[in-house]
Amino acid sequence: MAELNGRPVALDELQALALTNYGSFTSLRVDDGRVRGLTMHLERLVRDTRLLFGVDLDTERVRELIRRVASANGSVTIRVTVFDPSTDLGHPDRATDPQILITQRAAGALPLPPLAVQSTVYERDVPEVKSVGLFGTLHHRRTAQLNGYDDALFTDPHGVISEGGTWNIGFFDGDHVIWPDAPALPGVTMRLLQGVHEHRIAHITLADLGGMQAAFATNAAIGVRAITRIDDVHLSADHPLHDILRKEYLDVPGEPI
Repeated sequence: MAELNGRPVALDELQALALTNYGSFTSLRVDDGRVRGLTMHLERLVRDTRLLFGVDLDTERVRELIRRVASANGSVTIRVTVFDPSTDLGHPDRATDPQILITQRAAGALPLPPLAVQSTVYERDVPEVKSVGLFGTLHHRRTAQLNGYDDALFTDPHGVISEGGTWNIGFFDGDHVIWPDAPALPGVTMRLLQGVHEHRIAHITLADLGGMQAAFATNAAIGVRAITRIDDVHLSADHPLHDILRKEYLDVPGEPI
């Protein structure tokens, strides 16, 4: 299902999104009409809309459009994309009238199986923005998958770890949950976990992985997902921390749409 401003979207209205790939989005999981961290999702959309288009986003309108496609019962994943259908490749400065595209897909059962990830040197454009420009992310994910991994993990040229393509990464060294101190998207699931579980933020390099007992990926669609291999470093698939974090995350009350 896809709706633009509350009505079926026309093919020509999607051309700008496909051809210029300029805009931002957020993906959220709706469980029985509620969303964990909904306020954070909306705040991020507002911030990104100001940055990309120079205008304010009506969050009440966003909530109304989500309610149109989200069932009051059961679980679905909703993506809210903000883009201007009139965006022109030669004059992106004229993109000042962003519209709201809502798409819906089935929500996957949790927890998902563990991940094996391959490190690669890459930093997303404007990493603090959840951008629709996914070429680099998908290119590195595809390369990792062709090499037998599930996904890619981004680092800088010195091996400092930042994030996955569409997820944040956290570690456990036996004493603390550690989140990377590096340019990355401040994911909503990560921020919610930081609010309920004691943690540290520190530079983590590939050379530090040998001292880690566990690693995990987080985003709204996957919750907390174990990472059992980074390059040639193997990590626990069933470390107790994974279940602790999953329970803490699921115990965060959802906000009504």
